[in-house]
Amino acid sequence: MTNKRKGRAAAVAAPPLRRVCILTGGGDAPGLNAVLRAFVRACVAKGVEVVGSEDGFDGLVRTDGGIKLLDLAAIRGVLPLGGSILGCSNRANPWAYPMKDARGREKLVDVSEHVISRLHDLAVDVLVVVGGDGSMIHAQKLAEHGVRVVGVPKTIDNDLAATDITFGFDTAVATATWAIDALHTTAHAHDRVMVVELMGRYAGWISLSAGIAGGADVVLIPEIPYDVERVVQKVRARSASGERFSIVVVGEGAKPHGGHTATVTRGKRGHLPRLGGAAYALAAELEGRVPHEIRTTVLGHLQRGGSPSAYDRVLATRFGVSAAELVLSGHSGRMVALRGQSIVSVPLDEVVGRSKLVPIDGELVRTARAIGIELGA
Repeated sequence: MTNKRKGRAAAVAAPPLRRVCILTGGGDAPGLNAVLRAFVRACVAKGVEVVGSEDGFDGLVRTDGGIKLLDLAAIRGVLPLGGSILGCSNRANPWAYPMKDARGREKLVDVSEHVISRLHDLAVDVLVVVGGDGSMIHAQKLAEHGVRVVGVPKTIDNDLAATDITFGFDTAVATATWAIDALHTTAHAHDRVMVVELMGRYAGWISLSAGIAGGADVVLIPEIPYDVERVVQKVRARSASGERFSIVVVGEGAKPHGGHTATVTRGKRGHLPRLGGAAYALAAELEGRVPHEIRTTVLGHLQRGGSPSAYDRVLATRFGVSAAELVLSGHSGRMVALRGQSIVSVPLDEVVGRSKLVPIDGELVRTARAIGIELGA
């Protein structure tokens, strides 16, 4: 029977495995190569061949290559590497794949049947999708079309439902904390307000965690629409008490009361909008209202890059091994997840379309308020 309390899948009679395909969809995250390394090692040890689809689903869409053999030689030395040896893509949506027509205009085409056919032609028994919410939606749709699929949660934003933590998050927070630490010295030297924008999309996990760790004075997250007047008053109060600077952390999805999330581009069908500009919008509101010069830093993709932390290497390795165990035992339609201290598996339909946001009355928010961080509301 299924152990519902721990989310374990029941053992089933596993059909013979010949070949498994794995891909790293969406944006990159520190620890992807650790997942690949662990998954390949665990599968090869059981005599199962592993191939990888390059650039997310793009490798399965292409007909001229795009598939890479992942043997022990291919994953040697990749544990400390950032990025993905397979490449990533957040544009390769099988149900809305960008293609150009005869006139060179881009259009979005449903190529899902081609992807399924390609998996069949490649003699792939199971597809393993390493990705975030978007990738898990694709995985669930493929499962509904009869493809045997296993998911591995990945996002630096830590907003994927059903798992306590995603790999890449710890490294992203460490990078953001390093940046906030560095901004303290230059802010103090010039008596400035430093506004730093961090990633996270519509979840404030990175911003709130790094803000606490880096000693920020103000942290604005998407879950709590902010009143700019409270930010102004916080900076003025620090100035009146003799503090020569302030550090303001803004999540890219943060927005003022009654306002809108700042975006660079609108989302096309099947694709999310590109967020950006939240820090600049806030800086413009603060200009002339606080007794300091204001400078803005957008940390951007630095948070995705670099060598994964030890924690992320271990978590990614555990996910990779657990995904291999699901595949080898004949399970599909499930995603590995961290619950407490244990790696479990959950049905994909419990994951897709559900974001894990910062609870506005949760312990992390209470901690921030207790140590004097202004949250804008």
